[in-house]
Amino acid sequence: MVEHLALDRHLVVAIEASKMSARLRFAKPEEGFACTEESLRQFLHDQNVRFGLLDEQIRRFAASPESYFFEEVEIARGTPAVDGRNGRIEMLFDQNGEAKPAEKENGQVDYKELIRLSNVNKGQLLARRYPAEAGTPGTAVTGEEVPFKPGKEARFKVGKNVVVDENHTSMYATIDGMVSSTDNGKINVFTVYEVHGDVDYSTGNVDFVGTVVIRGSVLPGFRVKAAGDIRVRGGVEGAELFADGSIEISGGIIGYHKGIVKAGVNVTSSFIQDGNVEAGENVMVSQSILHSEVRAGKSVICSGTKGLIVGGHIQAGEGVTARTIGNSMATATAIEVGVLPNLRNELADLHKRLRETADNMQKTTQALGLLDQMALAGTLSPDKLALRAKLSVTKRQQEQDRAHTKERIFEIEQVLEDTGRAKVVVNDAIYGGAKIVIGRYTKFLKETTYKVSFQYANGDIVMSVNR
Repeated sequence: MVEHLALDRHLVVAIEASKMSARLRFAKPEEGFACTEESLRQFLHDQNVRFGLLDEQIRRFAASPESYFFEEVEIARGTPAVDGRNGRIEMLFDQNGEAKPAEKENGQVDYKELIRLSNVNKGQLLARRYPAEAGTPGTAVTGEEVPFKPGKEARFKVGKNVVVDENHTSMYATIDGMVSSTDNGKINVFTVYEVHGDVDYSTGNVDFVGTVVIRGSVLPGFRVKAAGDIRVRGGVEGAELFADGSIEISGGIIGYHKGIVKAGVNVTSSFIQDGNVEAGENVMVSQSILHSEVRAGKSVICSGTKGLIVGGHIQAGEGVTARTIGNSMATATAIEVGVLPNLRNELADLHKRLRETADNMQKTTQALGLLDQMALAGTLSPDKLALRAKLSVTKRQQEQDRAHTKERIFEIEQVLEDTGRAKVVVNDAIYGGAKIVIGRYTKFLKETTYKVSFQYANGDIVMSVNR
């Protein structure tokens, strides 16, 4: 019979790299091998397996080791850490800006209801913040503590005419107006400027610090700028529209290859023809996109009853969804996903800003250090005292700016790394003449294909049938 003290000559313990599991096997099976539960536990302890021992497995192994001569068995299992839950912001206002127009039974979309104003009153509660929840550490089979990933605190993105309480748990409106989410998710309350007809020679160009509602159309050559949203009941023809928030157009866009519609968040329209459209997040079109240049930080969605994309160049950071791409005449149509030029430019600017902030903070800290020394020596004059107070405020502002910049850099880097989500979805047909670009890879379609998706995988663009 094999001595209990010689277990290390016959048994091998393999601990996973994660240290969350340990497995036992025979290195040298030998007739007559025997061990007690106690000696096996001591052996495991000597092999640095000190937590999560599986008692039933140990009992079975000690009772019948020959059953495991040619079989590996899990002998210990750690307790995984439980990550904390991220904090969140709950919006308490009517977010009509994200609502879809009503669709009738015949499939037509009722754009008469597109212009809906999210009006709020002064002092109204707009959002509530819920704190992050702490996680729980785990324990590896070696007895070591496994750290958890703490929940990330949510923070209010404060825009114009809103205020946060001293505990940073609630956000309120400071004026009567309309809620608007602008670039980077800032919540604002803007006053509303309404044009009760067309933007033409009778009104001139519109440049407003709030939200603009146009009950008619925007005619060729005119420009509308808004710090909030732009809502157009009619159409946009060869005009320029710029909004920090979202742009909604009931009647569609005819660009004549000379206008531009650019929004910090979303652009929603019934159709785009010969247009130049850019959105920080999504471009949503119900009917068709024809011979247009369209760029979206996230998605381009053209999947309504018609859902047609023909000609032009469509770019989206994450995905493009359409019912039909191209046509039977093989019109060249380029669809490009996984491209975020605006975010890359913003990232470069943020890194530059972070360096400048660090330099300014160093200068501020040095100046405060000298003033503190003068204060200790009792030689601080009244004007120097005022300067010291001003620099203290400046330093706090610089620290906040640095924290916000770092957070935005982290957000952008996460988006840029997640190229695996880049996808083109065709709900009906994609015709020959279409070109799919995902990152650095290109695929030309030579023949009509139905109900397929395109995604990057293993160094190439892979086409799969939609389920």
